[in-house]
Amino acid sequence: MSGHLVALDTGTTSSRCIVFDSQARPVASARAEHDQIYPRAGWVEHDPVQILGRVRHVITEALAHAELRAADVAAVGITNQRETVVVWDRATGEPLGNAIVWQDTRTDAICRELGALGGGADRYRQRTGLPLATYFSGPKVRWLLDHYDARARAERGELLFGTVDCWLIWHLTGGVDSGRHVTDVTNASRTLLADVTTLQWDTEIAAEIGVPVAVLPEIVPSVGVIATVRGLPALEGVPIAAVLGDQHAATFGQACFAPGMAKNTYGTGNFMLLNTGTTPVFSTHGLLTTPAYQVAGEPAVYALEGSIAVTGSLVQWLRDNLGFISSAAEVEELAASVSDNGGVYFVPAFSGLFAPRWRSDARGAIVGLTRYATKAHIARAALEATAFQTREVLDAMNADAAVQGRPPLRELRVDGGMVGNELLMQFQADVLRVPVIRPAVPETTALGAALGAGLAVGLFADLADVAAVWAQERRWAPTMAEEDVAERYRQWCKAVDRTLDWMD
Repeated sequence: MSGHLVALDTGTTSSRCIVFDSQARPVASARAEHDQIYPRAGWVEHDPVQILGRVRHVITEALAHAELRAADVAAVGITNQRETVVVWDRATGEPLGNAIVWQDTRTDAICRELGALGGGADRYRQRTGLPLATYFSGPKVRWLLDHYDARARAERGELLFGTVDCWLIWHLTGGVDSGRHVTDVTNASRTLLADVTTLQWDTEIAAEIGVPVAVLPEIVPSVGVIATVRGLPALEGVPIAAVLGDQHAATFGQACFAPGMAKNTYGTGNFMLLNTGTTPVFSTHGLLTTPAYQVAGEPAVYALEGSIAVTGSLVQWLRDNLGFISSAAEVEELAASVSDNGGVYFVPAFSGLFAPRWRSDARGAIVGLTRYATKAHIARAALEATAFQTREVLDAMNADAAVQGRPPLRELRVDGGMVGNELLMQFQADVLRVPVIRPAVPETTALGAALGAGLAVGLFADLADVAAVWAQERRWAPTMAEEDVAERYRQWCKAVDRTLDWMD
């Protein structure tokens, strides 16, 4: 193997570029945050032009740090926040407005309207693998077209829609000068507009939701050469050879290539994916059916996913909104200064509840407060909320596994920014009752994009060659008494019940 791989990871709070060497070891990186825009309660936006500028900057900076030129790079892989949507002008490249972020809840009325046509939240589940929820992209596109009175322009093909991967690829491959308007199967599957079995746009659903087919990108495999970079000197002529939504990239980077393997990413939210093989499995316990990845020329590999809206962003909220800590890293020390949560439970339903409950009417709550409680107890309850929400998802996965005749999950591979919090990781193992494993390269989202690109251009022979890159760094086993876990989880479930039906 020779040559370097560049991973572009543009997430909810920042864009990063990581350069990997021929052994898939990180050698240089650059990161830049982008603004979080909150126009009103429940609305979350990003400036897509700012994101594009940040992306160009971090690519150039990371390659400069690595002292590499475009000729030294074998391929680029892109991974991105998924359901966030951009609509832009085909002729000018200018966005219609700010991007609507996956956490945004403004499309609740649209989702309820569509559900009232029949089937409720499950109206499109058997075709898309998804419930009707504000999380997904299609209703956001409709809102943008309606809000900017742009439907006629969209129907004439003057506008383009895409998730963040699509927006970046179009600009990085020429933009108004024949830029490629494509998205991969993993990102397409999060729109509510794609058939999860055929992996093509469902024109009937698109029409019903109100998204003209003319704005939709071409759907391509996750791993395979798409186009070459144009107009960015640092990567001029380098092939873009992999595109995966961030959670799918982490699944690839964690080498979860066999059915029954699972990973959980701890980022702005938490996302657990369980490999189910080459046939889509439809959950009866509130999970999503999604492609995990597709290598060009091969069948797609599917997963069940449990998506949790607020985990790492809850720590940011403690820092930015309440001032409990001055940096996210301080939360572990503050939480560890008390021996337990003091009876305090924190349900961070800031955007409603995602899997497995799917309750957009829920809102955040801190319950069990007494005069004894301190900010340390609240900090500990915030960390525990991440573990409890993950337990709900794991229970749903094991319930689906039992229906399918598969054994329960035996271990969980973890990654993302929060896995450096050892207090949380130990509590997570205690609550799940299975070992929790942190890999040697914790930034597996970027690693997955790089490995996919390397596979596409032949730097890796096959998936077994890719899997050989993965290595364990640390493992946590359950130590808490099972009866103590059961009582704490029971109290957590009581707390969740208090958050329901808050919004009319």
